[in-house]
Amino acid sequence: MTDILQYLITGIIFGLTAGISPGPILTLVISETLRHNKKEGIKIAITPLISDIPIIALTMFVFSQFTNSDLILGMISILGGAFIAYLGYETIKVKSMDVDLGQNKPRSLRKGIIVNFLSPHPYLFWLVVGSPLLFKAYQATPVAAIAFVVSFYICLVGSKIIIAMLVDRSRSFLKNRAFLWTMRILGVALITFAVIFIIEGLEFFKIL
Repeated sequence: MTDILQYLITGIIFGLTAGISPGPILTLVISETLRHNKKEGIKIAITPLISDIPIIALTMFVFSQFTNSDLILGMISILGGAFIAYLGYETIKVKSMDVDLGQNKPRSLRKGIIVNFLSPHPYLFWLVVGSPLLFKAYQATPVAAIAFVVSFYICLVGSKIIIAMLVDRSRSFLKNRAFLWTMRILGVALITFAVIFIIEGLEFFKIL
């Protein structure tokens, strides 16, 4: 039960951070909502549920080839820690969201899928962060792995949907103090995870 709760909370933190942090998908969620309506923004928000499936399959396959090598696992863990620290820093320093608006036809779902496939972030996340966490969760109990994935995507997609709905009501939400402070708190949480990943990587190298 403790393992399930641990990975459930981990999925929530990573999902929320990925959901509200500036990036190509969130920019599209906001811009499509402002250009057209919240329905188009929500279409963008759900695209990770479609486009992430082959990305997860590919990165899990790559990661599984190195599960018996402490050297590779240590390197992946340290790289994962560095990537998470970068995401945490980027999340903390955000002051507002600026979105460039143009006049385009609302082909939101297709746009979202293409952008997510071409963005390096989901590949990096699932290779050096998501896959190691998913393997560890599964080793503890398959239910923990399910809890991590489900909580991650509920928070990832759910937070983007909520942002689309709030932006549809008021553009000033993007500069709301509560929103910005939430991002900073999640940024600090990410940096904490980064430290844990780096420590685990050093343990693979027998340094700690």
